[in-house]
Amino acid sequence: MRTLLIAALCLVAALPICAQTPAQPTRLGLCAACHGETGHASMPGVPNLAGQQLDYLRSALKQYRDGRRDVPLMRAAIGPVSDVDLDALARWYNAQSPQAHP
Repeated sequence: MRTLLIAALCLVAALPICAQTPAQPTRLGLCAACHGETGHASMPGVPNLAGQQLDYLRSALKQYRDGRRDVPLMRAAIGPVSDVDLDALARWYNAQSPQAHP
């Protein structure tokens, strides 16, 4: 009984951690090609997105999609993405751990 109680308490303690980690977005493919699946870009001049502020990511993605940020490559990559998909991408990259630059 004691083991069962300890296991249950561990599970309850882990729930907030699991709730904070978003599911990998279905639209991650084109983003990951340049920015990396976990937001660590491997191409020169491409910004890392890991750990970036959630509101900033949401706003920037909407601006690229809507053409308010005139970067043809980003607009083509994002395409006609819904607000729900943009939010999923922003949450994904926000939840990733940033890496220190060497």
